[in-house]
Amino acid sequence: MALTDGTATETQAAGYSAPYGVAYDVTDAVAVIELRGPTSGNTLDAHMRSALLMAARRLTTDTARGVRAALITARGKHFCVGQDLREHARLLRTEPAVAFANIPNEYNPLVKELHALPVPLVVAVEGACVGAGLGIALCADVRVAGESARFGTAFTGIGLASDSGVARALARQLGPSRTAGLMLLGDQFSARDASHWGLVHRVVPDGSATAQGLALARSLADGPTAAHRETKALLRAAATTPLPAALEREAVIQRRLGATDDHHEAVAAFLERRSPAFRGH
Repeated sequence: MALTDGTATETQAAGYSAPYGVAYDVTDAVAVIELRGPTSGNTLDAHMRSALLMAARRLTTDTARGVRAALITARGKHFCVGQDLREHARLLRTEPAVAFANIPNEYNPLVKELHALPVPLVVAVEGACVGAGLGIALCADVRVAGESARFGTAFTGIGLASDSGVARALARQLGPSRTAGLMLLGDQFSARDASHWGLVHRVVPDGSATAQGLALARSLADGPTAAHRETKALLRAAATTPLPAALEREAVIQRRLGATDDHHEAVAAFLERRSPAFRGH
């Protein structure tokens, strides 16, 4: 598939009518990845997984070409209901040795790619966001959800544990006790629950999550990109860095950012009582 800046490009699999797959578009320094399998709840079959991983890799490349923020969203009623279980059941019957190859070959590389992004990533969720779909959403720096959105791990319900980094992400953000309940009992939780627990940044009226998410992504793209990059690096290291090392790292980063055009522009704007015009460097 060809993914080109400024053009929403769809992939199409045999037996499906367009639009189906993953669209990738870059406009005004914002990259948008859209899941386009609305009639299936955006299930992650082989085609969707491959297209999504390709889009994520393209996004990583484009962050060196001027992309300053990104949004992942989905077309249709649901964000993503996770793995395509019909495809999985067929593989269990016909090719059991490869039934779980999608985890090391596609899900793991996708999660690593999204977590390593140097620019802010926003995810907009409507409807169901479960299983591997939840794993994708948990890769975001900022999450926006429609009021009726619902989330769930879903893995133990089909006799599995966890993949796509879900257990790690939830345990780090919610703590072990609440995560154990969600993982073991398979409890679904609402957008309001997610907001109360700090998993969702903003709950918005149903049908507006993509627009609100895009507005946030555009705002981030207009911001101090170098500062965003360093902030993400500090947050990734926060849980494992001892206090003295964290303080020293902050000092080094602040000195480095202090030499950027954006910092000098922001200070001048403050003194001149105007909004800063960040250029991303």
